[in-house]
Amino acid sequence: MEILAAAEALHFPAAVDLTAIVIGALTGGLLAAREGFAVSGVLLLAVSGGLGGGLIRDVLLAEGPPVALTNQAYLPTVAITAMVTFYFSGWLSRLTGLLVVLDAVTLGFFTVIGAQKAQLAGLPSASVVFVGTVTAVGGAVIRDVLLAERAEIVRPGPYNAVAALIGASALTVLAGPLDLDPLPVAAIVITLVAALRVLSVWRGWEAPVAVDLPERTRNRLDRRRQQRPERRRPGSALFRRRS
Repeated sequence: MEILAAAEALHFPAAVDLTAIVIGALTGGLLAAREGFAVSGVLLLAVSGGLGGGLIRDVLLAEGPPVALTNQAYLPTVAITAMVTFYFSGWLSRLTGLLVVLDAVTLGFFTVIGAQKAQLAGLPSASVVFVGTVTAVGGAVIRDVLLAERAEIVRPGPYNAVAALIGASALTVLAGPLDLDPLPVAAIVITLVAALRVLSVWRGWEAPVAVDLPERTRNRLDRRRQQRPERRRPGSALFRRRS
């Protein structure tokens, strides 16, 4: 089987690599079809969903032309996927549950690829986490911009960027201080990211939103004061009986 080197230390079979791109393209293409976009819109959102994160990653790393443009299989695969969603969007929409799981696995896959490439480029741990997260969610950001919507990663909702951020952070620890082999690390991180994503959708978990800690602390103190019984000063009852 042909092997595509996602990184020198981490190799994925071509089928796995292309499957991840197909799932990302399906997600973007289906959204375009539901919005009633023309064929060019479906193709554009399929490209952003399947290849957007990798394009951003390769531009940030500046290691030559992006892999999405140099690999002969990527763009034709996305184009075929876009055509499938264009003509069979109604049927594919019935597979929502399966697509959620596959999309979650794809999120983990892109997180690992981005973080591994950043590590091989010699970037510090914080940059590795950043590149891994951007690779995972970059396509979704481009997609939402094209849809003229607020990006999903900044809205309260199921874990997306949060899951990728946790996964990329785990990768830097497992492949850094613990120095585990790349393939076991990849398997652990992909499973972690996918599980967080699926569980957040299933259980309704939402990413935390900004809070005003001083205001929250003040409100809690006020509630405690209201619930606390009033204390009488010593001798006050005796004074009232005598008077």
